[in-house]
Amino acid sequence: MKLYDIIKDVAKTSLPDMEISDVTSDTRKAVKAGSMFVCIKGKTFDGHDAAKDMIEKGCTVVVCERDLGLDCQIIVENTREAFPLLCAAFFGHPEKELTLIGVTGTNGKTTITTVIKKVLSSFGCKVGLIGTCQNEIGDDVYPTARTTPEPYDLYELFRKMADEKCDYVVMEASSQGLEQKRLSGCHYKVGVFTNLTQDHLDVHGTMENYYQAKKILFTISDNAIINIDDEYGRRYLKEISCPAKTYSCCTKADFRAEDILLSASGVKYVFTDGKIKHNVSFNMPGLFNVSNSLAVIACCETLGFDVDKTIRALGTMQGVRGRAEIVPTGRDFTVICDYAHTPDALVNVLSAIKNSASGKVKCLFGCGGNRDASKRSLMAAAAADNADFLIVTSDNPRNEDPQDIINDVLVGLEGKTTPYITIVDRREAIHWAIHHAEKDDIIVLAGKGHEDYQILAGGVKIHFDEREVVADALKELEAEGR
Repeated sequence: MKLYDIIKDVAKTSLPDMEISDVTSDTRKAVKAGSMFVCIKGKTFDGHDAAKDMIEKGCTVVVCERDLGLDCQIIVENTREAFPLLCAAFFGHPEKELTLIGVTGTNGKTTITTVIKKVLSSFGCKVGLIGTCQNEIGDDVYPTARTTPEPYDLYELFRKMADEKCDYVVMEASSQGLEQKRLSGCHYKVGVFTNLTQDHLDVHGTMENYYQAKKILFTISDNAIINIDDEYGRRYLKEISCPAKTYSCCTKADFRAEDILLSASGVKYVFTDGKIKHNVSFNMPGLFNVSNSLAVIACCETLGFDVDKTIRALGTMQGVRGRAEIVPTGRDFTVICDYAHTPDALVNVLSAIKNSASGKVKCLFGCGGNRDASKRSLMAAAAADNADFLIVTSDNPRNEDPQDIINDVLVGLEGKTTPYITIVDRREAIHWAIHHAEKDDIIVLAGKGHEDYQILAGGVKIHFDEREVVADALKELEAEGR
């Protein structure tokens, strides 16, 4: 790719046109000769300080925000914003060959994006998926490092999706990804807002900053789908400029659920858009999944698909990995694995389960290290108010002492009467829960969901799949003759 073709939408340059072999902002990567290096200032490292080293490694062009005294420099106002635009150009603007759907919000993103992908695929469309659990191109699955990929990885993935003739790409748009300009250059046919509850305050500082980060999606979307059961959704409706449609479980909206029936196996309700009514059946439990399914219907309708056709497809959908996922036990108790890692998500999943439970609901949970510590006590209170017994353990402790994290969690149990036990080691905690399970108990393993790893001190990532841990505990029971 020629330099002028890459840089033309970002800056002017007097440098001679030349072949560019790669675009990078990562000083840790091996450098291809003839690469373009983009200097980005982060929280702990400034790429400008590495520019000369990157030239020595083989870079022939440096994009920067200030004069570095280099013959090969191109100065732009904001390198973080320029980087995704340069990546888009380097890969031949694959985003223009795809219809993009973005979903943002604290909870529900993975369920909504996964179900939209399944519904559109059932219509015969080829669909790409980018999100928390994994990336997908049609039926092919690729691992993912983060919810919203870094710009180079994102546009490389877009290129592959375009080359493989995807019609649509549905993706989770995280607040960090939006705020860090990773999605600059993207334009969405539909942007969906689910809800906003406390999370990521370690990154954004305040709920207002968190709100404003999510709002960015609607500056790069043709159409908005907004959950007006959420107070922040009602505020977005007043503030965004793109055309918007609304959905609700309890108030007048463009897409509304009425006569809602909740059960352990899923939800049923009557869908109405004010003109027609349809019976909806969706095989995921909880009122929050009524909301999630409404978002899917609204998105598909905005894309031009018949509502009745979408509702029929919804009725055939099975669950999403790590979202209220029932782990087989062959016993007279139930184990459910769920990604709930915010206070609101815990309330949602536990209340949905408790409403249909005949036995005790036991919640095993922890909180991540080096993440928003202010939500730890709130998580405990949410669990205590919606479960019969708590097992407080570790999540991804990272570089914090696991016991210190648990101590922060326990503050939220002061004044609560819900009995609990603390077991630092999560594997040991799961084994304890299985060994002490009683008839009709529902054991909710909260926080890990789809994850098959645990992050320990020093960034060490170990294999940890809760389904496997449950299976091991069940084998122990069998060996004991129980």
